[in-house]
Amino acid sequence: MASLLALAEIKSLVMHTIREVKLSYVKEHPLSEVNKAKIRSSTESAKVLRSIWEDDLDMIERAYVLFLNNANQVQTVSMISMGGLMGTVVDLRIIFATALNCLATGIVLAHNHPSGSLNPSQSDIQLTKRVQEAGKVLDINLLDHIILTEDSYYSFADDGRL
Repeated sequence: MASLLALAEIKSLVMHTIREVKLSYVKEHPLSEVNKAKIRSSTESAKVLRSIWEDDLDMIERAYVLFLNNANQVQTVSMISMGGLMGTVVDLRIIFATALNCLATGIVLAHNHPSGSLNPSQSDIQLTKRVQEAGKVLDINLLDHIILTEDSYYSFADDGRL
């Protein structure tokens, strides 16, 4: 009887210590005009991204993802990371958990360079390859990786890097 009681206590302890990641998908976002946007080019991606980005492109590096359906319409937009002046950390698990949750078939990854440089860093290039490879496994296409600055943008797709 004592061992059953001990087992019940262990089970109770385990049940209370297991954490769960919960993502929710809200189809009608306050940015509903963004959710209707159809992405046909890097210019359209950059326009959508600029419409939702904070006014701190030159101060804080952030990463966003546009999640698209089969018709390349934006299903949702998510800020997946916020860093500092010199960089931000992007977790592929967060990207693809969100993509699966909203049934995205394509994604556009984006981040800004507070320095104003449009040149992709080695980290940017490696991240692009990692996202592209992970997406292949899940049948979720990386359509572009956009680097935004105050004045312009760089597109991996336009540069032939995807």
